[in-house]
Amino acid sequence: MYTLYGKAGSGSAAVEAALVVAREPFRIVETASWAKNDAYADLLRVNPLGQVPTLVDDDNNAISESAAILMHLGNVHPDSKLLPGKMEQRAQVVRGLVFIAANCYSAISIIDYPERWCEDADHDEKVQQRIRAGTRARLHKHWEMFADVFAGKPWLGGEELSALDLLAVVVSKWAGSRAHVERHRPAFHATLARIEAHPDVAPVLARNWPAS
Repeated sequence: MYTLYGKAGSGSAAVEAALVVAREPFRIVETASWAKNDAYADLLRVNPLGQVPTLVDDDNNAISESAAILMHLGNVHPDSKLLPGKMEQRAQVVRGLVFIAANCYSAISIIDYPERWCEDADHDEKVQQRIRAGTRARLHKHWEMFADVFAGKPWLGGEELSALDLLAVVVSKWAGSRAHVERHRPAFHATLARIEAHPDVAPVLARNWPAS
């Protein structure tokens, strides 16, 4: 059985959904660096960076980084179709996962902690606000680029739901991205709504965002 260290509303929701799609048993350990509890010490033992999500298998092998976890699950559980069987589609899913990780997911860290990215900004709220505003604008532009490249056919990775759909539907929930793409890329927004309604995905999102 897998152990998933995560926090509701975080990137662990994408991994949780992937485990459901793969029909793999797992347990969730709720913890995070911004909501430390007794379990956080356990997380640090398997991942000194204290990142969520972190996935641990029966042999106590730990994997972090959402995109890497999703690719790993797709490789070790090929019947899940988390990674498509067709090599050209698989390459595009991997491309999309890395795009989100590098360009969208990473921006959230800057929006959440702008003081980490600018010297002497710790106590300057105006500087932090400018960093957040600029990063948010760039994040939204990245989602426009993503939408232009990865059109639903009917899913983002091709004919079947894949890991790319799961990461996109979770990360696009943050920093006003959904409202932005609804205005500027309505077809992509409709694809995200279709992913959310998938019977394996909908219960996971409802648990992670109960008020949405």
